[in-house]
Amino acid sequence: MIYITRKEHFNAAHKLYNSNWTEAQNYEVFGKCANKNWHGHNYELEVTIKGEVNKETGFVVNLKDLGDLIKVDITELLDHKNLNMDVEGLLNTLPSTENLAIFIWDILKPKIALMGAELHCVKLRETENNYVEYFGGK
Repeated sequence: MIYITRKEHFNAAHKLYNSNWTEAQNYEVFGKCANKNWHGHNYELEVTIKGEVNKETGFVVNLKDLGDLIKVDITELLDHKNLNMDVEGLLNTLPSTENLAIFIWDILKPKIALMGAELHCVKLRETENNYVEYFGGK
């Protein structure tokens, strides 16, 4: 078993806000991330897959194909979007980095399986200091 990672980037805006709470409660929990005018991040996404090396190609999967998959199914979906308002699969979900990583996982897992590999980890860096790693499961 070998692990290989592809890195991609996207930029998106969001607001962390629970509509069942008061403004004060939202600010207490989410701080500036509850800003009524949104805020954005330059996200860094790492997708790690695992599998056996194909003896004919020397690859687990072709990284160009993996990069194309991520670009078409994730980057184009999320880049320069408001995650609260523009992304159908996130409309009823608080778009925290944790929930965004799960959302990305759910999109990629079956498509990577069709490539003959297994999704191992989605690592999503929101800031220089904050990132999430998701290994599947709920």
